[in-house]
This record gives sequence, structure tokens and C-alpha cells, in this order.
Amino acid sequence: MNDNVLRQDIIDELEFEPSIDAADIGVAVENGVATLTGHVPTYAQKATIEDVVRRVAGVKGIAQEIEVRPFGANQTADDEIAKRALYMINWNTTVPKNAVQVKVQKGWVTLTGNVEWHYQKIAAGDAVRGLAGVSGVSNTIDLKPRVSVSDVKKRIQDALKRNAEVEAKGIRIDVLDGIVTLEGRVKAWPERDAAERAAWSAPGVKAVVDRITVG
Repeated sequence: MNDNVLRQDIIDELEFEPSIDAADIGVAVENGVATLTGHVPTYAQKATIEDVVRRVAGVKGIAQEIEVRPFGANQTADDEIAKRALYMINWNTTVPKNAVQVKVQKGWVTLTGNVEWHYQKIAAGDAVRGLAGVSGVSNTIDLKPRVSVSDVKKRIQDALKRNAEVEAKGIRIDVLDGIVTLEGRVKAWPERDAAERAAWSAPGVKAVVDRITVG
């Protein structure tokens, strides 16, 4: 796809998304890689913008250079952000109680701790990214599953075969010590995302290395 056409598609998709204000966002595209610049008032909008761009057909990569600039002169204190973050995490029934610790420095939230599943780690990050005053989130929660990982590869292969979005035979899977490596080629970015989701959904997966190419 032509870079100019892809750039316009990205701009149109950003303007179509009602949960963000794309007025201060700049978009540049080179060889299918989108570079995003500008500023937004919340970290949640920054994360949503990346999600929106990722779903545009033809996008091969994203360089995220957007700044978070909260409205107003009064910044939320780090200790207040930490209290709110813990409150939101503890009220999220997906995240095991007392499994996650929170550190905040100049608005940047760092999450640590141990959970069994990837979706629990993601839920903890999602719980805090929309809080006022948050400028960024580092989700360093470890995955420490108690289940056996001997059948991880087969479970992922079966999940890919069931998924209508993915051409399973074009993807190779390697599993070592809970780390899943995906290789191969797919036609579009959503197909790659679907393969990665399938890998994360298997029990015992600690990390996913996605080397699938799009094109």
C-alpha cells in the first residue's frame, strides 16, 4: 500500500474513534511504519491511539512518540496516584488480591508482583492507565503459573486452528521454559494479533516472542 494512502487511512481512523481527541496528533508513514507524534491529556488516550492505529490494514509497525500533558497547572501527587491505583486494582475481581505492588514516580506507574495468567497482568495495567495524573505505565508483573507447561504447544496449535482469522499452517510455534516463539508470515496485522492472543491464552506461558511478519 502507498504510504500516503496509509497515512490518510490512519488519520481517518483516529478521527472516527470517539474516545480520543486526535487534533494534536501527527502521523507520518514510511514503508508501512507509522510514527505518531503530538500530545494527549491522558495516558489512556495515548494507549487507545496505538490500539486504533494497529488495527488499520497495511500498518507494519508503530513508533510511539506521543507525550502525555494533563490539563491544568495542578498535577496529581504521586502518593495520591498510588493510592488510587491500589484501590482500582484491589476492586478488580480479575486480579488476585494483594498480588500486585504499585510504585509511582513523577506520574509514571510501575506495577510489580506475581500472577498466574497473562490476562490478570493485563487487567492490572488496564485498571490504572485511565487514572488522572498518570503519564505512563510499566507493567513488570511476573507470571508464575502453577500448571504444567508440557502441552502448551498443542494447546496453542489447537487454538490457532479454531480461529477463523488465522491461517494456522503459516505459523511456527516453539516453546521453551514457558517462553513461546511465533514465526512465519500472515496477510494482515489483525491476523498476527490473533495468533499472539492465542499464545497468551495457553496456561503456563510466561512470555511471547512474536517474530511473525506481515505482508
